[in-house]
Amino acid sequence: MDPVTEHELLTPYDIYLFKEGKHLKLHEKLGSHPTQLDGIEGTHFAVWAPSAKLVSVIGDFNEWRPGQHPLSRRKDDSGIWEGFVPGPTRGSLYKYHVESKAHLGYSMEKGDPFALHWEIPSRTASIVWDLKHSWNDAEWMRTRRDKNSLSSPLAIYEMHLGSWKRVPEDNNRSLTYRETAHDLPSYLEETRFTHVEFLPIMEHPYTRSWGYQTLGYFAPTSRFGIPEDFMHLVDELHKKGFGVILDWVPSHFPSDAYGLAYYDGSHLFEYADPKKGYHPDWKSYIFDFGKGEVRSFLASSALFWLDIYHADALRVDAVASMIYLDYSRKKGEWTPNQYGGRENLEALSFIRDLNQAVYRAHPDVQMIAEESTAWPMVSRPVYLGGLGFGMKWNMGWMHDTLEYMTKDPVYRKHHHNQLTFSLWYAFAENFVLPLSHDEVVYGKRSLLEKMPGETWQKFAQLRLLYGYMYGHPGKKLLFMGGEFGQWDEWDFEKSLDWHLTDQQSHKQLQLWVKDLNRVYAKDLALHQLDFERLGFEWLDIQDWEKSIISFSRRGRSPDHPIVVVCNFTPVSRQTYRVGVPKGGYWREILNSDASEYGGSGQGNLGGVTAETHRYHGRDHSVSIILPPFGALFFRSEA
Repeated sequence: MDPVTEHELLTPYDIYLFKEGKHLKLHEKLGSHPTQLDGIEGTHFAVWAPSAKLVSVIGDFNEWRPGQHPLSRRKDDSGIWEGFVPGPTRGSLYKYHVESKAHLGYSMEKGDPFALHWEIPSRTASIVWDLKHSWNDAEWMRTRRDKNSLSSPLAIYEMHLGSWKRVPEDNNRSLTYRETAHDLPSYLEETRFTHVEFLPIMEHPYTRSWGYQTLGYFAPTSRFGIPEDFMHLVDELHKKGFGVILDWVPSHFPSDAYGLAYYDGSHLFEYADPKKGYHPDWKSYIFDFGKGEVRSFLASSALFWLDIYHADALRVDAVASMIYLDYSRKKGEWTPNQYGGRENLEALSFIRDLNQAVYRAHPDVQMIAEESTAWPMVSRPVYLGGLGFGMKWNMGWMHDTLEYMTKDPVYRKHHHNQLTFSLWYAFAENFVLPLSHDEVVYGKRSLLEKMPGETWQKFAQLRLLYGYMYGHPGKKLLFMGGEFGQWDEWDFEKSLDWHLTDQQSHKQLQLWVKDLNRVYAKDLALHQLDFERLGFEWLDIQDWEKSIISFSRRGRSPDHPIVVVCNFTPVSRQTYRVGVPKGGYWREILNSDASEYGGSGQGNLGGVTAETHRYHGRDHSVSIILPPFGALFFRSEA
């Protein structure tokens, strides 16, 4: 590498973009960069600490002695300290020793906000690193627009890397990135998911946070290997045809002393006002979205994972906590905006700018919001007044549907609207239907255990729930373990109960999920118009007495629509009539009650022929056998 001077790494234009909040590749300028200067091996360091009076680099190369390798404050007003330190190279441990002029006596050892690699927690040093990986996913990257588009099938397998599988014979350790790269692609092939979503893999100090208390915004956690090992995992998934979605947390960060909080003896990354800058639920700090430098930091992090790690989407966590000043706060505990409202105007501006920057740089990826309120137009373009996300989690559908499914079937007829209400707003956003990790922890029970009744009924109703989800408009997301019917709640310190897949009922449920994924991906009617009203039509929404719903799905072409009928009671209906969009033969392509899935084996012998019998306002109808707790899918072959 050529010698580096002060001006080659950070130019005046870089400083301008940094302060404006428009720098999208700040990781190339700040942080640690192994290099040579006048033929001497070492590392160039740069850190933002405007309220510091002295910053020096300490590490295993100078026995962690403050002051031995001081950095120089730039002569502009950027607040950046930088310098070349001879000796440290790739793999060297380091921190910044920061003495503050804003806080008398403040002296702290801080990790590098831009570190590419960290020690394994609970150790807290940053590691000098440069990324060396030869990517082999060119074909995926060239064609991924077709896999990630709004009209494509997205069947997302949500997983926590540390607890998907463990190695009991090796002290119950988690799989490494490279071991996961061996096992995960083949499992996704077996179950036919299209994408995998990782709970935050960014470095975090507290394992119990599952990654949602992020400190290393530019580093995959070292718990499972080095950064290149995670690159290898993404590479292998792409080579096998699977998209990779990363959870990303720009809403808050933890208060650990070596991290971002009070970085230079001032409230640098966080809002100074605790009514705005401290999160009461998570005991963490909220980023100051009004500072251009903080916006550049976060935007650079987002683009970093898309640029450098080839991620196909970012799922942005806790968006509601960013955009509402009164989020989880009582009266008097929050500070209104300049107009007296409860909206965080700075966060809204940041979100819109970020989404535009991402789609400008990578039009073939997706930004997905986890936004738990009814904020309008979250997944609509900024130029139309939206927030600019590509998709949004449908939390309302998730909560209403699970609440409905946990009720004894005898009472469900009194709560029919919980099942059908989601279609009133289903096309207001580009929705992902999540059955996520949040629903199987903290005493909520596993999905299988939530279902009422004895064991057979539990499995039947879980198959019904999945069938309803795959028929409903929206992309699909299922948390690991749900695909084979984990009995226990998710425990981040344990492996999933893979031994269950040797038992027939669990294996049959897994087969049902596989076939749902297969049909969902194959049939345009089930995914092409997920976000358009034209793709969905109720056939009968009013049979609340029997707790039955029926609807049709179609793609852009009206040919081969699909009819879905769901029976939410244990009562079999032997001559149930449904109006259908057209005449001819309707093939039964999925039946959750089929014996191969563990059902009672009731069905329609492969399909039914529509009669010229007007019903449900349609010229044709079919008389079907509707099994107990059954979800049936029929495809028109006319």
